[in-house]
Amino acid sequence: MSANNKQYSDSHSLVLPWKTRISVSALSAVTDFFRRSDGTVNRRILSLLDVKARPNPNPVKGVKSSDITVDPSRNLWFRLFVPTDTASTSLPVVIFFHGGGFTFLSPSSFAYDAVCRRFARTLPAVVISVNYRLSPEHRYPSQYDDGFDVIQYLNHRSSSELKQLPDFADLSKCFLAGDSAGANLAHHVAVRASQEGTQLQVVKIIGLISIQPFFGGEERTDSELRLRKSPIVSLERTDWLWKVFLPQGSDKDHEAVNVSGPNAVDISGLEYPETVVFVAGFDPLQDRQRSYYEWLKKSGKRVRLIEYPDMMHAFYIFPELPQSSQLIAQVKDFVSHRCKSSSTMPEDCTL
Repeated sequence: MSANNKQYSDSHSLVLPWKTRISVSALSAVTDFFRRSDGTVNRRILSLLDVKARPNPNPVKGVKSSDITVDPSRNLWFRLFVPTDTASTSLPVVIFFHGGGFTFLSPSSFAYDAVCRRFARTLPAVVISVNYRLSPEHRYPSQYDDGFDVIQYLNHRSSSELKQLPDFADLSKCFLAGDSAGANLAHHVAVRASQEGTQLQVVKIIGLISIQPFFGGEERTDSELRLRKSPIVSLERTDWLWKVFLPQGSDKDHEAVNVSGPNAVDISGLEYPETVVFVAGFDPLQDRQRSYYEWLKKSGKRVRLIEYPDMMHAFYIFPELPQSSQLIAQVKDFVSHRCKSSSTMPEDCTL
């Protein structure tokens, strides 16, 4: 963290509209109430408070949605969002992983259904929001397996077999995206996909959208200590989430958590996708996220860092905040840039 950013965060308080502040407080309280000290979660009661949105085959604000099953034995499915108000003959595909500390929420959770609809409409893009298994019932690497298996599912299905996928969905221009734990998941899926190389002949990942990724480590960072009681990702909450996610006996320098730490996977020789990383000034994870950015650069990867000094963790899921629309516009610019850079024909991936 730079001295200027540290001074800025220390001398300013987080200012939010009352509606956002109430929502953030409620979200923090819910996660505290339903996670138990013995490392379990009260799923039955939690499900009553996790407001769900149904898929809708009829366009709503220019986007229709449907749920597609990949593997019923592990409840692996994704919600497909297709923009309907577009004349383009080729749109990119965004494979999205939701946040929630690997423990909470799903693609049908109201906030993530709404976010993915915004992405589909605004970019525009075909969005695939993955329902992966959750901890503590399913620990590492279940989530990463599920994420990569969705890519393999898309790679091995022709357009005729996956009829819900529109003809204008261009799987040669795929983006991995996620926020918080979903951004962690997107990183590790990108590593696996890069390691597979030529095995992915249909799906080509050309970009990674990392929104406030959830990373950690044994040694506390300055931002973790200074913002230890922050909403949503307080130090105590994140410690609990890592404990129920990692294999028994692991510490937070595990490669899944501390991706740029002592056990980091060497990606210098991999075709890792160009990345944009979003960071917020009131997010305790910001030092980890900047370390990730620096690590990608040192590994020889193309990466851009975008900062929001006045915002907290998960700010972009609150549409009443102007910074939410700003972030989505910046994602649109990134997607457009990558599509144009990778196009072989001028009309490909028209945005």
